[in-house]
Amino acid sequence: MSDNDKRPHDEAVEKELEGVPEDFLDNGDGEDGDDAGGVEEALAALRADLDAAKQDVLYARAETQNVRRRLEKDVQDARNYAATGFARDILSVADNLARALESVPAEYREDEKMSRFLAGIEATQREIEKVFGQHGITRIAATGLPLDPNVHQAMMEVPASEGQEPGTIVQELQSGYMIKDRLLRPAMVSVAK
Repeated sequence: MSDNDKRPHDEAVEKELEGVPEDFLDNGDGEDGDDAGGVEEALAALRADLDAAKQDVLYARAETQNVRRRLEKDVQDARNYAATGFARDILSVADNLARALESVPAEYREDEKMSRFLAGIEATQREIEKVFGQHGITRIAATGLPLDPNVHQAMMEVPASEGQEPGTIVQELQSGYMIKDRLLRPAMVSVAK
């Protein structure tokens, strides 16, 4: 059977194909075994490219999701800890207010005018503590507890009295604070040795 028997002869097609190199023409006779093998090779290459593209898309999706999660965490951290610098600055104000109240002599507390004045200062101190609580700023417990280097800073060692374990905090020299789950300022303490 010849080519003419397999497909009808179309003069218009022949005219269109004039000048086209033979390599580009598929005469469909099956005699050239490379054509079938070439198509299979090309198809296999395309399948491999498709598989690689699918993997690239999966990796890109995973990376995008990881970036999105990191960004969400960064935004949440920024919200939670945005006031850290300001809070550190306000801690010194709160410390000075507490020192001022501690230094008031007992006779001033008994005087009626002075006691009302001191009550106003104490109310201010309570308001500062309330605002700290609203923003997740909490005081670190210290006196009587074992030294925790993560939240306490030992400033000096003192001889242990009877019943005290070595390494126990004897005195708090300056209060320490946390903001949510992060250390804002360590408690400065003296420790029994």
